[in-house]
Amino acid sequence: MLTDLSKTNSILNKYMAEIRDEKIQEDPLRFRKNMERIAEFIGFEISKKLAYKKIEVKTPLGISIENIPKEQPILCTILRAGLAMHNGLLNVFDHSESAFVSAYRKHTTPEEFEIYVEYIAIPEMKGKIWIISDPMLATGNSMVAVYKALAKISKPSKIFIASAIATNEAIIFIKKHFPKNTEIFVAAIDSELTAQSYIVPGLGDAGDLAYGVKI
Repeated sequence: MLTDLSKTNSILNKYMAEIRDEKIQEDPLRFRKNMERIAEFIGFEISKKLAYKKIEVKTPLGISIENIPKEQPILCTILRAGLAMHNGLLNVFDHSESAFVSAYRKHTTPEEFEIYVEYIAIPEMKGKIWIISDPMLATGNSMVAVYKALAKISKPSKIFIASAIATNEAIIFIKKHFPKNTEIFVAAIDSELTAQSYIVPGLGDAGDLAYGVKI
């Protein structure tokens, strides 16, 4: 169900260090690129879980037998913070169709909030593999809200969740509300969730860092 990529040392460590570094964060282009590369890395790991088929490829000198995925997943992105990760996943699954869903917090108090889903633009998703990406899984509420909104429209054959940073609280919440055929891939699991539902050490607001501070 859960793959924590921080358990194994790789070049992913460097990308994670840079998106967390407050000095490097001053360059939004670099932040977006690193988030994109993190998503490419996660996409590569997810690709190992797909079903494959053999095809014949004609080369200038003969026939090569290659294994390729039986189907391309639907790349489902939570706007707006997920856009950089979406680009990375699209680099890996370059024949995939894309789905976009907006989800945001509306605070009633500094500690309490509701998740609003207000925009959905999707292709035909019934019976297909979904990869839902969101850079930060703090409480898991946004991810669950997006899944519930999509589930009213269509049902997947399998779900992969791709995220840069998660908390244990979010993972537990997602496991409770997602179907059993769900796998979670994260680049890191951070230890603390504040009373305001911010991840510590985290990195700040991924959407603001990538695309500017929202009003």
